[in-house]
Amino acid sequence: MRNQSETSNFATTRTPISQEALDQLFSEARTHSTWLPEPVPVELLRKAYELARLGPTSANASPARFVFLTTPGAKALLKPVLAPGNVDKTMAAPVTVIIAWDTEFHENLPRLFPQFDMRSYFVGNHTLINENAFRNSSLQAAYFILAARALGLDCGPMSGFDANKLNAEFFPDGKWKVNLLCNLGYGDPSKLHPRNPRLNFEEVSVIL
Repeated sequence: MRNQSETSNFATTRTPISQEALDQLFSEARTHSTWLPEPVPVELLRKAYELARLGPTSANASPARFVFLTTPGAKALLKPVLAPGNVDKTMAAPVTVIIAWDTEFHENLPRLFPQFDMRSYFVGNHTLINENAFRNSSLQAAYFILAARALGLDCGPMSGFDANKLNAEFFPDGKWKVNLLCNLGYGDPSKLHPRNPRLNFEEVSVIL
């Protein structure tokens, strides 16, 4: 068992990532709507997921599910459910991922969280299932965006679609439900608008 001094020393062994990495993930990263005609290798999508899956979720439940649309045929199925302002950029993106959540995620809990019987908390409790699945799949979507950026991809996450129509088209059995969409590829930096302002720390934070 470590004493307090050893624990303190252990805690200080990690160092912040480089400013270059922070710039790629946050400071210089932008939401893209215009895409260069460069394909995204499937292996890169796999790597992004392999990184994103390591992010924390409640009881390691990992409810997010990912459907990668990489062909014109797959994109054509998505087109009718998109808001008009999202059609052109989505059709032009090399990849669009449907980030969904699994209504039966709890069936994996005995394997993903073997130290305690969490499955029994969810069985038959649809309100709890929906609340936890939506919250944690949203977390996983954010992890995926950061993972994709870390691997050199640009992202265009978005709402602006008819969820009922999308679910009927892609998830007709009702087991998965869409959370959000994210276009992926290599954005055209020449078409970016100036970054919109963000709320500052004092506006949104309370320290107690």
